[in-house]
Amino acid sequence: MANQITTVYFMGTCLADLYFPKAGLSGMKLLQREGLKVIYPKDQTCCAQPAFNSGYRQEALSVARSLIACFEKDIPIVIPSGSCTSMIRHHWRELFQDQSDLDQAMAVASRVYELTEFLSAVLEINIKDCGVPRKVSIHTSCSCRNELKGAKHIEGLLSQLTQVEVLEQQRKKECCGFGGTFALKRPDISGAMVQDKVKTLEEVAPDLVVSQDLGCLMNIGGALQKQKSSIKTQHIAEFLWERSSADK
Repeated sequence: MANQITTVYFMGTCLADLYFPKAGLSGMKLLQREGLKVIYPKDQTCCAQPAFNSGYRQEALSVARSLIACFEKDIPIVIPSGSCTSMIRHHWRELFQDQSDLDQAMAVASRVYELTEFLSAVLEINIKDCGVPRKVSIHTSCSCRNELKGAKHIEGLLSQLTQVEVLEQQRKKECCGFGGTFALKRPDISGAMVQDKVKTLEEVAPDLVVSQDLGCLMNIGGALQKQKSSIKTQHIAEFLWERSSADK
């Protein structure tokens, strides 16, 4: 399949667009370096997950339909987010159930890929590590690990980096407590969960925590910063680009 792909769409996600643009730009650069033309539809917005999870189905449908209109070509849609990818791939069917445009929505859902999944399983990229020695820990989001079954992709990509040592945290498979609107609705539980996560990260003391999901990194990074920890966070796309490119 990879040798037949020449062009892809890139869905930037709300968090990359508003808070972490370098993650989105790095993802596009990684794809372009593999020889792909990357189309970034300027009218794209949200995957509809916040409204859907909060019970606002009609509002979610409106947002999702506006997104469908942005990705009309029959080419892959690459997303630097496990939760957004999972929302479209697995939950749009429920969202669009009994709607006249269900088939159209499912056609889009069949073309979405989380970025590390696309780089690893579809493009099978090889990465040359040009960076200095670093110690990192991985946080794989719940959506990537449990719904997309994609934890192996980020691990495989990092294993190619010869100067990077991956330190395993005790709570590697546990949620960080973000969960989108969950963190707002149940801040007490969310806060306890991220504290558990941060504690185990500090026990192994990496230089950096990397993940496929910016929501998780925002949550973990905020907790680390509040505790004045020296551990930093970074999206996997930005980390891979910096490690393998002179364009920093």
